[in-house]
Amino acid sequence: MPHFRWMTAGESHGPQLVAIVEGVPAGIPLRTDDINEDLARRQRGYGRGGRMKIETDRVEFAAGVRDGLTLGSPIAMTITNHDHQNWLDRMSPALMEIRPEAVTRPRPGHADLAGGLKYNRRDLRDILERASARETAARTAVGAVAKCLLAEVAIDVFAHVIAIGPVQVGPLDLPHAKLKSRARASDLACADEDAEARMKAAIRDAAHAGDTLGGVFEVIATDVPVGLGSHVHWDRKLDGRLAQALMSIQAIKGVEIGDGFRTAAMRGSQVHDAIHYDAFDKRFTRPTNRAGGLEGGITNGEAVVCRAAMKPIATLKKALPSVDVRTKEPFDAAFERSDVCAVAAASIVGEAMVAIALADALLEKFGSDSSRELVRNVGSYVAQCKEFE
Repeated sequence: MPHFRWMTAGESHGPQLVAIVEGVPAGIPLRTDDINEDLARRQRGYGRGGRMKIETDRVEFAAGVRDGLTLGSPIAMTITNHDHQNWLDRMSPALMEIRPEAVTRPRPGHADLAGGLKYNRRDLRDILERASARETAARTAVGAVAKCLLAEVAIDVFAHVIAIGPVQVGPLDLPHAKLKSRARASDLACADEDAEARMKAAIRDAAHAGDTLGGVFEVIATDVPVGLGSHVHWDRKLDGRLAQALMSIQAIKGVEIGDGFRTAAMRGSQVHDAIHYDAFDKRFTRPTNRAGGLEGGITNGEAVVCRAAMKPIATLKKALPSVDVRTKEPFDAAFERSDVCAVAAASIVGEAMVAIALADALLEKFGSDSSRELVRNVGSYVAQCKEFE
């Protein structure tokens, strides 16, 4: 059973999104501003579509928080979908006297057809509303809670975009704090100003062609202690859990830890990180971090580094062929309001998912009922590691 349990509910044009989080110790500072800041970051980004102008996401606590502190009980959060009022004729939870026109034309690259067949739904809106990336607003809220928990033991998680379409950032030899601040200042979450300008040009070119672009983002977690995760069972390996968390994000098609795919073309002597010992700090160190902070499914004390590849958004103005599920007649897929590029937004969701996976692993090892107990347990363990002989 997960130690940081969570669930989201809600449809893209339904009344609201709901998230419930369980396992957060009591006494963690948590305010709506902590979450709303991440929700706003998720909505920004060059290349976003019209939905972002309609929704201004704000979270409300329904349970689990009092006087700015967690209670140790389940936390319930809601995010109102302001656009729902325009969809009452199609998305009312109550029985609708006038049946809305069914969506029978699946869009290539979406869950429409596979979901309709799986759940036996002739109206594909029953699938696409939940499959929509709108759901990630609730995940972002959960991730913000996870980040507040991690902050209690000085773990920080941030993301930045390293590629959009064919444009990649140059070598960035920056301290993590500088990398984070530059990414936060960019509306593409990119720390390389020259690359950002070329990325924007690529997005404009794709938009003029009625097309879309994907890309790659990187998530970094700093000050993660040694020992999260485990080597003893496949489902306890933290690198596998991080990969699953990132792969679960809509449109993500590839995940790597550390140097990942690049290492497949290299020799072992060029890949593995040497081990040194810092006598002053009494800790083992590595001069490189090609492993991305994980060895054998366990954190090794270096920064955790994950990357995720996002495919181009599947909703295209340049329509692809499909088949009507009712008539079986061919057609060109319909275009609904969409983005040209949402890699920057996806990086915020990736940040949330990595934070969630790390929060779960942290509570797995240091399970605590209060913030004070958690900090004490982590501190005791870190001291133990320094006494290792």
